[in-house]
Amino acid sequence: MRSKSEPGGLVYSTAGGRMCPACRQPLTACLCARRTKPPAGDGVARVTREKQGRGGKTVTVVRGLALAADALAALGKHLRTACGSGGTVKDGVLEVQGDHADRVLALLQAEGHKAKRAGG
Repeated sequence: MRSKSEPGGLVYSTAGGRMCPACRQPLTACLCARRTKPPAGDGVARVTREKQGRGGKTVTVVRGLALAADALAALGKHLRTACGSGGTVKDGVLEVQGDHADRVLALLQAEGHKAKRAGG
């Protein structure tokens, strides 16, 4: 518990807008977000095909890529465009709608990623 004499955390400043509570810099100049640990993953992309829990729809899932969020989103966009289908990126996992496991595996290997087929 803080005493009354200790300063509280600055939340908003008219000069800089929203402030980071950790480093007390404006959010646009905050360095805390850049100091976060690298993304989880062992660097080997595991391509699987899932159907369970998706209402009977088949989805190609890519796990294990150790990429930053923006790089993962760009790779997901490239894979979805190449497969001609939709999909998403959730919690470091790429999802491409449809059964495109072989095509996604070939595209990942062509881009220089270590990729292998996982599951049945």
